[in-house]
Amino acid sequence: MNFWEKVTGSDLTREWKAFEARAEVLPDDYRAAWGQIIAHLFPYGDFTGRNLMPILDAALGLLEETAADGQSVHEVLGDDIRGFCAALAGGEGARTYRDRWREQLNRNVARKLSRLGG
Repeated sequence: MNFWEKVTGSDLTREWKAFEARAEVLPDDYRAAWGQIIAHLFPYGDFTGRNLMPILDAALGLLEETAADGQSVHEVLGDDIRGFCAALAGGEGARTYRDRWREQLNRNVARKLSRLGG
């Protein structure tokens, strides 16, 4: 990936289109699960979502393999897709982008307040 692709995000667009093409050939229940996986993983992404691409690729690969084996999506993911996504992202309690922004804001406010107080 060159600098221009990284700045414009064209590499992410290309990867995303490839994910969507791969997901289109999945059975309906697997496509629905893919949509839920995307929705539950996005809060764990950074500003660009670049850190999620390998995780999404692995999750889609799992769905492709298990669909080809004839397993049901329920057998693969169980009832708790949100928990599955949390485990993929680093476990329950993994920091989301909101957590990182909140910490940064708190640090900035504390720094400004310390300058005023002393």
